Parts: sequence; C-alpha cells; structure tokens
Amino acid sequence: MKESGKGSVFTNIVLEVFRLGGLLVSEGDQMGFEYGVTSARWKVLGALSLAGEPQTASQIARSMGLTRQAVQRLVDAMYEDQLLIFHENPDHKRAKLISLSELGEEVYLKLDEKQTEWATKCSIGITKVELETTLSVLKRISDTLNR
Repeated sequence: MKESGKGSVFTNIVLEVFRLGGLLVSEGDQMGFEYGVTSARWKVLGALSLAGEPQTASQIARSMGLTRQAVQRLVDAMYEDQLLIFHENPDHKRAKLISLSELGEEVYLKLDEKQTEWATKCSIGITKVELETTLSVLKRISDTLNR
C-alpha cells in the first residue's frame, strides 16, 4: 500500500537523522574532550544519572539502545578512569551494579551545564513550537520502531 509518497519522505528523515547523529557525536566528543569523555562515555554517565540508582551494564545498554558488550567495554574503561563505581548485585553474582563516582557526578554536571548553553545557541532561530513538534514526531517514530 502506497500512502502518497510518505515512504520517500520518511527515508529522507532517516538519512537526515543519521547525518545529524554523526554531527551530534562529533559535538559531544568536542564538549567532553577537556574531561576525557567521549560521546559514548557521556551517554553512560547520563544513563546512570537519569536512572537515579545503580544499574547493570544490561540495563544501561537497554536505555541507550546499545549492546551489553559495548556498554561493558565502556564501563570497564570508565571504572579504570575512576568515573564509575562497581557494587555487588544481590540479584546476580556476576552482573555488578554500576553507579557514578564522585568524579563521574562532577564531570556529568559540568557536561550538562556545557550542553545546556550549547543547546540554547543551537536552537536560535527555531521556535519552541517547531522544536516540540520535531520532538513529538521523533518520539512517535521511535515508538513505532520499538513495537
């Protein structure tokens, strides 16, 4: 069933999101550089901060849409850099619980402040209604793909 060319517009949206994703990763890497944090590491810090409680690598991976193995590699390196703390997990012998260390919290808060200023600059010339519509549509697309 063809719905008046919507498929090609959707494809163009996907391609633009891919391009934007690459640009956002690059921007995130630049913002985190002075703290030794890549965009990938920043995502882990954010996932833990937003969760509000220690998480397993699997839980972090699910919230970020990544594989557990990829997150485990990041988490291990971030633990070595003293950004994270491992805790025993009473529900699982091998899957440690992970939380932000004091340094991890400090770095995340500094990055959050930097990102807020950056987001304000990036949104100049775009109305709040346009941003809200964009967010709503992207969430609907995500929900459709998550079914």
